[in-house]
Amino acid sequence: MNRITRRSFLKTSAAASALAVNFVPSRVFGANDRVRIGVAGINGRGRSHMGAYLGMKNVEIACLIDPDSRLFNSRGKTVADRQGGQRPKCVQDIREALEDKNLDAVSVATTNHWHSLIGIWACQAGKDAYIEKPISHNVHEGRKLVEAAEKYNRIVQHGTQQRSSGGRANEIAAVHSGKYGKLVVSKGYCCKPRWSIGMKKAGAPPKELDFNLWLGPAPEQVYHGNLVHYNWHWFWDTGNGDTGNQGVHEMDVARWAIKGATMPKSVWSIGGRFGYKDQGETPNTQMAVYEYDDAILLFETRGLVGRHGIPRVVRNEYYTTEGKITGGKFYPKNGGKAESLGNHGGKVQPGGPFGNFIDCVRSRKRDHLNADVVEGHYSSALCHLGNISYRTGKEEAFDLKSRKFHANAQITEGVEALNDNLKGIGLELNDVKYQVGKSLEFDPITERFTDEGANALLSRPARKPFAVPDKV
Repeated sequence: MNRITRRSFLKTSAAASALAVNFVPSRVFGANDRVRIGVAGINGRGRSHMGAYLGMKNVEIACLIDPDSRLFNSRGKTVADRQGGQRPKCVQDIREALEDKNLDAVSVATTNHWHSLIGIWACQAGKDAYIEKPISHNVHEGRKLVEAAEKYNRIVQHGTQQRSSGGRANEIAAVHSGKYGKLVVSKGYCCKPRWSIGMKKAGAPPKELDFNLWLGPAPEQVYHGNLVHYNWHWFWDTGNGDTGNQGVHEMDVARWAIKGATMPKSVWSIGGRFGYKDQGETPNTQMAVYEYDDAILLFETRGLVGRHGIPRVVRNEYYTTEGKITGGKFYPKNGGKAESLGNHGGKVQPGGPFGNFIDCVRSRKRDHLNADVVEGHYSSALCHLGNISYRTGKEEAFDLKSRKFHANAQITEGVEALNDNLKGIGLELNDVKYQVGKSLEFDPITERFTDEGANALLSRPARKPFAVPDKV
């Protein structure tokens, strides 16, 4: 048996993949066997991962992984205090953690641009993986992660927690039942206040931060303080804007509601970064329209909320031929009394997202995952497709009447909401130019656009040795 070493990882992707074939699948677990897990990314969301596992019986956090070592002492102590003094190993390099043959799984709460590569490396190393949303930074690497999970028969859970909600599953079952009419528009909102991040000068990274490791698959660039540790969300090299941050949760639910939906046949997006000038690149105002055979998925991202009475809205709505479903109720078109949905049989596996993951690590039943890697790939990819339309567009004055969706009431309301958002912060609409994205046709089977310029954004150039392999 050949064990993948860090030296192995530093070789070409093909060589690493070849070595990975020699890995024996994970051990067979008994019901009471201890699962040893490494948490990668221990800032922000990583604390939630740690807290979840520390509350579970027979689960040990054996390792903490982060390119920034400044939190090793405090996080290590937190873990040790909760697991009987047993302190986790702390390493900066994920490859060092994956060398441990006794490590069963990794839980990934790193920056978006690392998610898929860590997942692929984990699969190749015979480890299971819980991966935060979005499961990928671009469409290509998400597909490669799916292939790796299937090839190595790994348990890979996506961090879209609403897939583990019985209430949400019941709502989706109600939409699918047809009792309330045929679904026409599945709508998601991601409207949270996002303030200016200002400008930070380039300079030397903190001595505790291995910035080359932090960049990993991202293009080489200079360090500045707006990257580490949260505002990386608003840069294309490392994040996916709020559509791929908070929005992927509601995007996932919106797609879930369209029975059997995978990828759309077209996408169109509009938006901009309004209200302030700062270092960020991604839009704080965005609407994306995804066309399926039987329904439209409509998604709105608005970050200029909390001002002038503009509400914070994070939810889903489902428009049918007979009315609207939202918040556990059906609202008929005729203005009749709203009715509670009742029980429609929507079921999830117990344990919440993390408990469900650990249960599946033990049982080896991929079909018991509430948010399997395949579902994670499709929902994350929707975020990427909307952003690609936006990025391939151009700034111009916008007139909805010139678009093929101009007669759709929900899309019209969405554009009006974006305009109201801008008026609410004092902008004159006559002076506003939106980034109007291209209307792009997409093949759900090949996962390619008909537009080659757009296809260029489905992946990105590799930065060795952190390249997502073409062949896993």
